[in-house]
Amino acid sequence: MPARSQNKSGAVLIAAISGRALAAAARRAGYRALVADLFCDDDTRALADRAVVLPGDLHNGIEAARVVETLAQLAGTEQPAAVVCGSGFERQPDLIDAIARRFPLAGCGGEAIRRVKNPEAFAADCAELGIPHPALRREPPADPENWLVKRDGGAGGTHVRPANGDAAQPGRYFQRRIAGANVSALFVGDGDSAHVVGFSRQFLSPAPNAPYRYGGAVRLRRFDRGDAATIGGWLSALTRRAGLVGLCSADLIRSTDGYHLLEINPRPGATLDIFDADDAPLIEAHLCAARGEPCRLPRFTDCMASTIAYADRPVGSFPAIAWPDWVADRQSAGTALQAGDPVCTIFARGPSAEAARRTLAERTRTLQHNWEGERP
Repeated sequence: MPARSQNKSGAVLIAAISGRALAAAARRAGYRALVADLFCDDDTRALADRAVVLPGDLHNGIEAARVVETLAQLAGTEQPAAVVCGSGFERQPDLIDAIARRFPLAGCGGEAIRRVKNPEAFAADCAELGIPHPALRREPPADPENWLVKRDGGAGGTHVRPANGDAAQPGRYFQRRIAGANVSALFVGDGDSAHVVGFSRQFLSPAPNAPYRYGGAVRLRRFDRGDAATIGGWLSALTRRAGLVGLCSADLIRSTDGYHLLEINPRPGATLDIFDADDAPLIEAHLCAARGEPCRLPRFTDCMASTIAYADRPVGSFPAIAWPDWVADRQSAGTALQAGDPVCTIFARGPSAEAARRTLAERTRTLQHNWEGERP
């Protein structure tokens, strides 16, 4: 992914499960990136001015106790322009508040996160604002085949399961299943209104224990203006109600009776890569929203897609690969992988969503031979 040379004196402090996309976005906007994430992989280190490993792991999440200390050590004696928190903090709004007491925060604060990631509070807001939203409950439904089980504050799809007679559990809830196409809206909140960057179509990469695992997304060049206006109105109403600030995303389902809003992700999300642009960098929009300033948003004339390639089976020692320039989050040679571990992120462009998806599939098949070899 191209990134401009750093030309601003300020640094952006980044904390996330994976900080590579945010580091690339910061550099594209001309900032130096100081990154703390769980992987500190080759791509991230190449993009970052400084990078350290954030305490925690992929299965248990970010370890809250040492995050502020880690970020303070990473920043050293300089005061960053802002701290940007990515994935991994949805279930820890108190940690966001602690970070905001130490550094200037760009993005949603703890109060906004609590409001939109609490299932009951979010459902109540949607009901009051007239926004279609699937029914939810804490007790097992009588017709489990029509329901999903989700985790409070979950993200990425790996926490979603069909409700196959599951018992009630603390931190889990049931949401009615709605059949349809997955659509996501990326937007910038200013605390009062939502400014939609664009829409994408999401697709899954099912695994045996994670049937709703996130697979990727394709940025849409065209979207119905009436639907866009309706969804934009919903997001503005929720932005005003919850006080959403900066880059956020909304997941929706388009069913036979229209759109239903599933959830809000109050942070820069998985589609940042496919929407960022040199002429209107999205990190700049994120920082402007935090300062209460107007921002400029990019416009698109084509479609761009991304997908996460996962290991289908264990890899004892990942081979050395001559990676093409349309790959990011590249796995380091010699790494041991378990089945289901992410290997890399692959990108493709095209004049239409279908063309971009076809190129993406071809590139994925080509790369997979490098670590899967010939199947018996």
